[in-house]
Amino acid sequence: MKEIMTDRPIMLAPLAGVTDAAFRIICEENGADKTFTEMVSVNALLYDNKATHEIMYRSDLEKNCNIQIFGNDPAIIEKVVKEKINPRDDFKEISFNMGCPAPKIFKNGQGSALMGDIKKAQEIAKTLVGSTDKIVNIKFRLGIDENSINYIDFGKALEDAGVDYVILHARTRAQQYSGKANWDDIRKLKEALSIPVVANGDCFSVDDYIKIIETTNADGVMIARGAMGNPFIFRQIKDYLKGKRIKDPTYDDILDTIKRQYDLSLTYKEERLVINQMRKHVGWYIKGLPQAASYRDRVNKLRTSEEIFDLLDEYRKYLEDNYDRK
Repeated sequence: MKEIMTDRPIMLAPLAGVTDAAFRIICEENGADKTFTEMVSVNALLYDNKATHEIMYRSDLEKNCNIQIFGNDPAIIEKVVKEKINPRDDFKEISFNMGCPAPKIFKNGQGSALMGDIKKAQEIAKTLVGSTDKIVNIKFRLGIDENSINYIDFGKALEDAGVDYVILHARTRAQQYSGKANWDDIRKLKEALSIPVVANGDCFSVDDYIKIIETTNADGVMIARGAMGNPFIFRQIKDYLKGKRIKDPTYDDILDTIKRQYDLSLTYKEERLVINQMRKHVGWYIKGLPQAASYRDRVNKLRTSEEIFDLLDEYRKYLEDNYDRK
């Protein structure tokens, strides 16, 4: 029997170019209950695209990583799920994206474009549920724009199709990631459905988490941009839930975590690729620390991991000599 949802899980959202195995491990170590791969195209999977298989890489260190896929052809979806995903025992869940606002994906009738065709979305959901014994969730938005808000009817159609739970990003496709997420709409969806509803949008702190739960009564919370450079948010929320004192990460915590993420990445990616990809992560991690802009710029000019580790040691020494350990 499927164990769909227990104890309001705190999830890491799939983020293109961000939530690779190394970052997912870091988030799990800080308390994330579930993580998901970057979004994977079923069309690319069908043709064994090499880059797609790299996105699907899952480390043995990961305990609760699942896969997120997207597409719009039920026949391809069924074939890929049965042949490529079902044999993977390491993925317990399949998340299907019907909320991605990216222009290229939208233009292809995928992602949030499916919100404009509830019948097609329901057909895909039924195909997913009928193709696997894994837990199936679907992520979507409020609608394509504010003139076509249809998330309740959309959610009901997915529930009728048999999906196990839904994740609502409380913005329209037109909003992209701007403005504020409307948590009241998550509450309305929660009240309208009998399956679990996970809240997504604008969780950047413990206070945000508290307000989201109070406002929506959601069955879980998915954190996206709030985890970028701040995987510690999962630990802070868990500490709050356990009644412990909430502590901000020290600069030692931050620099140690950067080093660990580099080390993890280097175990399964080429050094050149790791250095390029980690530049943005370093910028997010050290944002707000003294002299962050200067050290970020210097990191961006380095070409080897040894040089970067030396610079991070130099930065630590600078902080030790000039600031309290906080």
